[in-house]
Amino acid sequence: MSEIHFVENEKNERAGNTEGVMEETTKKTKGFLSCILDALDEEYGITKEGFYHKEDWQLLAAIMLSAQSTDKQVDETLPGLWERFPTLEEAAAAPVEDIAQAIKSIGLYQVKARNLKKCFGEILTVYGGNVPAELETLVKLPGVGRKTATLFLADAYGIPGVTVDTHVFRIAKRLGWAQGKNPVEVERELMDLLPEEHWNRINFQLIYHGRKTCTARKAKCGECILEKWCGKKF
Repeated sequence: MSEIHFVENEKNERAGNTEGVMEETTKKTKGFLSCILDALDEEYGITKEGFYHKEDWQLLAAIMLSAQSTDKQVDETLPGLWERFPTLEEAAAAPVEDIAQAIKSIGLYQVKARNLKKCFGEILTVYGGNVPAELETLVKLPGVGRKTATLFLADAYGIPGVTVDTHVFRIAKRLGWAQGKNPVEVERELMDLLPEEHWNRINFQLIYHGRKTCTARKAKCGECILEKWCGKKF
């Protein structure tokens, strides 16, 4: 056997072994699925208090503001924002500088102000003041991505959906729940794996768990409520 063929065979064998280990890990962690879900329910609850709003367009705006910002920052901003712009018509007509001033404590507030201004305008003029209830239509609105749209549909209309941010992506991979290379692939895997009644709450549960324990760097495995079932052990 030539050296080249030997090296190729060795690489293929290692790849096969790696895939085998991953498959075995996935089988084990999926077998613990109900235990993990019960632990998450007990630790983080099954419902999350929503952002302050009176109308659907305000809820969508709040979720848009929450990207790369903390819930606390958003919660502190919303009362003043809705007091200043109580109707969709007033929000859509407001100068972008005024919107930016009202949300300046939020991360990326200037970009978000421009997106909000455009989004308010489209909801008013294109959709008659009603926020669309379909994912494919929602993601066409300025500043509304797949994650924002899914969260909005879950909160506003109770439509089940899984959103994959950096925390959900990381923890799903560590648990052996998913092997996808991007958020959309992982989203599909989680929807195939998880009972539908867990779709909406898994979003905030894994986000909280990722911030508190399963951090990107130096995960606190010794303190983790899921440690005994985690794919990292196998």
